Amino acid sequence: MKPIIKVLCVDDSALIRDLMTKIIDDQPDMTVVATAPDPLVARDLIKQHNPDVLTLDVEMPRMDGLDFLERLMRLRPMPVLMVSSLTKRGSEITLKALELGAVDFVAKPEVGIREGMLEYAGMIADKIRAAAQARPRRQDRPAGSGTPREVLKAPMLSSEKIIIIGASTGGTEAIRQVIEPLPANSPAVLITQHMPGGFTRSFAERLDRLCRVTVKEAEAGERVLPGHVYIAPGDWHMRLSRSGANYVIALDDGPPVNRHRPSVDVLFQSAADCAGRNALGVILTGMGRDGAAGLLKMREAGAHTVAQDEASCVVFGMPKEAIALGGATEIIGLPDIAGHLVQQMHAAGRAQRV
Repeated sequence: MKPIIKVLCVDDSALIRDLMTKIIDDQPDMTVVATAPDPLVARDLIKQHNPDVLTLDVEMPRMDGLDFLERLMRLRPMPVLMVSSLTKRGSEITLKALELGAVDFVAKPEVGIREGMLEYAGMIADKIRAAAQARPRRQDRPAGSGTPREVLKAPMLSSEKIIIIGASTGGTEAIRQVIEPLPANSPAVLITQHMPGGFTRSFAERLDRLCRVTVKEAEAGERVLPGHVYIAPGDWHMRLSRSGANYVIALDDGPPVNRHRPSVDVLFQSAADCAGRNALGVILTGMGRDGAAGLLKMREAGAHTVAQDEASCVVFGMPKEAIALGGATEIIGLPDIAGHLVQQMHAAGRAQRV
């Protein structure tokens, strides 16, 4: 028998506290040990109950959720699941929270909150389970502190070369660490990160401010260009496709794959079909198995494939499944993945010149 996951819910809305309590207490493997209307009350309850997971509202009175999270991750790191509103401000604050060390987030519906939250019950429970398994860690540098010290250098390559990345829980910061060091002349990068609609645009804009490459939310039919990073929009599958000699973006709102839309497997499979050995595939931290089968398809098509190692993952689910299937050519720690990708590009450049 696994121990019951103890959850402390912090939200200024009594309705949300009641709904989270119902959703969590209905699960056989978790329970709400206490609720709090604000961080000041929560501070004492954390000491009293020692919860495994904290759910935390983004915007609250008396103390801002971000201020509380920053102090918590500095003084007593623990798994935190943010509860966010589906607004632009809500998405931007949530992304800051993920930079500060929150494991993941749940988006509150804008209308029909009771029905919407209960409809999300299974997803909320899964995210709490993932958070309970996570290794909470403080960020490696202050959030939004600009470009890293070292920027990698890559040769100019043909537009055939392309980097394909998939991630889930813990992925927003992992993706940042992979693409921020890339040079402006990097091959194009396509990314599927499990994230709902309304958040991916803010995610792309945030990365664009930090990176030398241009980062944007992908649009259907646009040409894939070197020096650009394309983020799959929330609630849409993204595929790599072709129009004549050019790569282009294809989007569709078909059924979820592995319970996700966008799905990493959908992107990886399309890269195997379209790019073959010209692709580099990377699977990063996340819960579940989405992307494992697709990474194997990429490897079988001749692509060089990388899985993030267990020690650097927030949740070693998706990489573990990919490794078990034999989809990973290399298993690499997060701080070394960007450099490894550029090394592979240098090797490809040398091969082109021979």
